[in-house]
Amino acid sequence: MNDDTPSEYERVPPNDRGAEQSVLGAMMLSKAAIGDAIDNLRSVSDFYAVQHQTIYRVLLYLYERNEHVDPITAAAELTKRGEINKVGGAAYLHTLVQTVPTAANAEYYAEIVRNLSDFRSLATAGVHIAQLGYAGQGAIEDAQEAAGAALEGALTVREDAQGALIGADLEAYLDALEARRNAGRITGVPTGFTDLDELTSGLHGGQMVIVAGRPAMGKSTLALDFARSCSVRHGRPSAYFSLEMSRVELQDRTLSAEAKVALHHIRRGTLDDAAWTRTAQHLPALQAAPLYIDDSPGQSLASIKAKCRRRQQSHGLELVVIDYLQLLGTGASRRHENRQQEVSELSRGIKLLAKELHTPVVVLAQLNRGPEQRIDKKPLLSDLRESGSLEQDADLVILVHRDDAYDKESPRAGEADLIVAKHRNGPTATITVASQLHYSRFEDMASEARIPANLRAVTQHFQDQQRSTHSHANESRP
Repeated sequence: MNDDTPSEYERVPPNDRGAEQSVLGAMMLSKAAIGDAIDNLRSVSDFYAVQHQTIYRVLLYLYERNEHVDPITAAAELTKRGEINKVGGAAYLHTLVQTVPTAANAEYYAEIVRNLSDFRSLATAGVHIAQLGYAGQGAIEDAQEAAGAALEGALTVREDAQGALIGADLEAYLDALEARRNAGRITGVPTGFTDLDELTSGLHGGQMVIVAGRPAMGKSTLALDFARSCSVRHGRPSAYFSLEMSRVELQDRTLSAEAKVALHHIRRGTLDDAAWTRTAQHLPALQAAPLYIDDSPGQSLASIKAKCRRRQQSHGLELVVIDYLQLLGTGASRRHENRQQEVSELSRGIKLLAKELHTPVVVLAQLNRGPEQRIDKKPLLSDLRESGSLEQDADLVILVHRDDAYDKESPRAGEADLIVAKHRNGPTATITVASQLHYSRFEDMASEARIPANLRAVTQHFQDQQRSTHSHANESRP
């Protein structure tokens, strides 16, 4: 081997100092160039040189404050931060402006910087995967998962978000609207509960749905009901990530709910002939159901994201359930200052996952002790632990409440309330269902008479608006 050949670890990562200088110089010459740079660069880390990262951060700061961006203002801000000498002094800022060929090519320069940043990401992922392989430690599944996450991050497809006039795709929009109208009331994934579907039209792609309650209220039961409706009843693929229960426990609960055989009999194996017959009758449907269960311990949001992407690519995916939030980690190597900050990152990550997959993501969450300190015990949206970011990111929040959990002699024993406390795209309401926890299920109690009058009115008004819009659209079509 030639001693002059640099080793793998001595190689300089791909970068173009001239392109980085041209981007920064153009930004200090033209406001339009700043917009071009922002549109093409993801973050300061796209710059390889640390001094260029520092300068870019300051230029963005000035721009966001609507202040003039030029070498003078940039130097003043860097001086205020004590970073002027780190970037080569004020003279270097003037050099950047003088050496840029033309500010009109800022988009082209930024594209070069971004491309080389992507190449560096590939190189970093490759080194990380090699380190995992050579380490030869821990469970192979964990190493494979970490390698997959590293590679997935490096291979993230760019999405160049382009705006458009509201009517630019009107023809396609009308077709989609007509499809919704022909589909009837449920246009999303059916939950299995008539009143809830009446309110929400099912669970929709991109939605983050929170199912929350105090312990033993039936959060997991309700989430499994959603998954059963999706996969067992309607044959649509779903994924259930359980951080609390094992795969066998979930199989027991699903079989109990479908066959209406008491859960404790299934667990103990004390099934009489009639129960065994019902169990046998429902086994083929369970075997055919595209319900994917993952009970891997210590899962992180990063690993769940990677598995969901792979699952969607290979088998399709129309519903994701995560049970439950407080047991989930971010998968990030950095330490968070407090749990609230970590939950905020998890919440945002789950919402982004729903949007990326265009799939509803149902995540279970614990409530704090607020309900137990009130007389009526009914939960509120503010009872969500670390609730700020969860309330903000969620599209739908369903609070599970049972009176008989607090009062065994309650006149509402055997009933449960699904309190829709937040509904971004529609009204809120309280849905009453039958609580059959011995069968590990909630049962629909819906009838036309039980649907609240205001809910019927809201739904009817929405349908009338749809018909009116469709009618006008047809009249306007040539």
